[in-house]
Amino acid sequence: MTNTASSPAATAAPADATAAGPLAGLKVVELGQLIAGPFAARTLADFGAEVIKIEPPGAGDPLRTWRLLKDGTSVWWQVQSRNKRSLALDLREAEAQAIVRQLAAEADVLIENFRPGAMEGWGLGPDALLAANPALVMLRISGYGQTGPYRDRPGFGVVAEAMGGLRHLTGEPGRVPVRVGVSIGDTLASLHGVIGVLLAMQHRHATVSAAHPKGIGQVIDVALYEAVFNCMESLLPEYDAFGAVREAAGSALPGIAPTNAYRCADGGYAIVAGNGDSIFRRLMACIGRPDLAGDPALAGNAGRVAQVEMLDAAIGDWAAQRTVDEVLAALDAAHVPAGRICTIADIAADPHYAARGMLQQVRMPDGSALAVPGFVPKLSLTPASHRHNAPALGADTDAVLREIGLSAEQIAALHARGIVG
Repeated sequence: MTNTASSPAATAAPADATAAGPLAGLKVVELGQLIAGPFAARTLADFGAEVIKIEPPGAGDPLRTWRLLKDGTSVWWQVQSRNKRSLALDLREAEAQAIVRQLAAEADVLIENFRPGAMEGWGLGPDALLAANPALVMLRISGYGQTGPYRDRPGFGVVAEAMGGLRHLTGEPGRVPVRVGVSIGDTLASLHGVIGVLLAMQHRHATVSAAHPKGIGQVIDVALYEAVFNCMESLLPEYDAFGAVREAAGSALPGIAPTNAYRCADGGYAIVAGNGDSIFRRLMACIGRPDLAGDPALAGNAGRVAQVEMLDAAIGDWAAQRTVDEVLAALDAAHVPAGRICTIADIAADPHYAARGMLQQVRMPDGSALAVPGFVPKLSLTPASHRHNAPALGADTDAVLREIGLSAEQIAALHARGIVG
């Protein structure tokens, strides 16, 4: 893969053998749809895992038609399903369920994000799958988890964000809590799921024996709301110790000062984080307030929090007389953390994004180029790579079925009955 800082977007080239990734050889079966399960599988695929994505014939994963479409398919699809293979399979049919069991018997990982009980209803629960393949690692992502009084409730990321405590903290004080602009609850659950898979694979490796030549697998239970709650910092101990309920604070960082967004002369905003003790002194010197830099009452965070409104006003007055670029240039020279609030247009033109390989281009079937995000994290010896574009629905159905031993006649019969597509 090329990574060309001089161009606005690096081009994703076919991976060579040295770019196979650290998960090369890992076989993953992806069940489920939309965001949480597929994002986890995509992350594994980026780093070399072979992912077989199972979708319903006809429509496929609903994400294929979410948001903006190019030639009838969501451009989001090229991000969420890159490096995967597509097997179109109607899981309501017994023959399709048997195919999944056969795939799971040979897989290392199975990922699903259906409502709890759905897999068991198809005969694909962990008891059945791990009995056939004791080394299988099964990642289950759901709104509320596989146990507990809420397990059967339908749960989407936006609901999990609310239950996990995040939604209460977003927005301006006294106004309706606002949604984070992306599906952050699903993504957090996905990343926790990936961590779980890697931990389980480490355990599997450690339990290899004559009785278990591939090691011992296990089930990973990720609840969307718990993934959100896990990122809520000190909310619970602050409440338990002091009865404190953290409230929405707009653009400020409650209890840590000064950190805020400040309006500049050109109408834009600069994010300024001057909350370290030495950083604060440099910030005050930069804005022409040596009196505040040297005030003993403001030397520590607690004192600054007590006078945060005054500090915000001082920084705000200074920023209001300068453009965003001028503010950022001055603060950068003073070694004060600061940044602009980037739109995607800003990101697409940013030289640092380009230099870091975060602006990749894939070649679409019609020959056009499409910009997609690069890979995170960056490994020095076994980096992620773009091996192939997101698949058309059912593009790999026949090949996958042949690989597990079905004959041409059997595959044709499944197509004729609409069980595969």
